[in-house]
Amino acid sequence: MVRSPIDETVDFIAIQRVHAAYADIVTRRAWDELANIMLPTCSLTLNLGDRTMSIDGPGAIGAFISEQLEQFSFFEFVILNSVVRIDDDGARAGARMYMQEARQNVSDGRRTDAFGVYHDRLERHGDKWWLAKRIYGSYSRTIAARPENEQVVFPLPVFDLKSL
Repeated sequence: MVRSPIDETVDFIAIQRVHAAYADIVTRRAWDELANIMLPTCSLTLNLGDRTMSIDGPGAIGAFISEQLEQFSFFEFVILNSVVRIDDDGARAGARMYMQEARQNVSDGRRTDAFGVYHDRLERHGDKWWLAKRIYGSYSRTIAARPENEQVVFPLPVFDLKSL
């Protein structure tokens, strides 16, 4: 099936809307809304540089993120850039979304940052795009004890979008 550039553009914008909705949901801490953009079977694999874990389903994903955000009096999820590769059939896509978390600690009022990248598998069901699988990797974050280099840097995680 040969897809038109217009169809691909419409899908690209729809996927960007999914990413923007995620950023909005997390910033507002509106966890019940994750079910509007994630399939019930959506999995999240996290590589935080110092630990890894996997979480399944929008409810569990929201609960995990909510617990992590309790340490911040201010939190904003910022999308820095994204790249999308839509499969030839137009039913699935791979995306890479670079992001920053701007935060302020409850404990000491200190401003901190985290930088990471999501590698997403999205699926279209009917006219709607959904997050089906997410792989998150940290590549830099502020650490609590102020070392010589306040920002800890990890290798940038990169997956081929066709493999998602």
